[in-house]
Amino acid sequence: MAVVRASESPTFDLPGVRFSAYAAPSRGCQELCTWQITVEPGHEAPPHTIDRDETFLVLSGRLRFTPDGAELGPGDVAIVPAGEPIALTNPGPDEATAYVAIAAGFTATTAEGDRLQPPWAH
Repeated sequence: MAVVRASESPTFDLPGVRFSAYAAPSRGCQELCTWQITVEPGHEAPPHTIDRDETFLVLSGRLRFTPDGAELGPGDVAIVPAGEPIALTNPGPDEATAYVAIAAGFTATTAEGDRLQPPWAH
């Protein structure tokens, strides 16, 4: 059994979003990746697509998911099917956090067509 303690979780900071990495192949989980995102108030993440289904469980604050504009609060879950475009925004005055889960080995594609595998998912 692998244990990833929150205090030792690798973190990755992008403008407006912090990724705290948990399950991933490099941390002993070959089939699943999980991380927590912390999104600053007013931040709008750029649109992208993922080649696997992705789930978001909102832990605190509010997050708006596009293209449908669904706004979720604590305890709500967004399930984004593989290949569906997604962008998220924190419309609230406070940080928002969510727990994200996706199959290991996924690839993200930016709106510009760049393909990548984020470092928090390795």
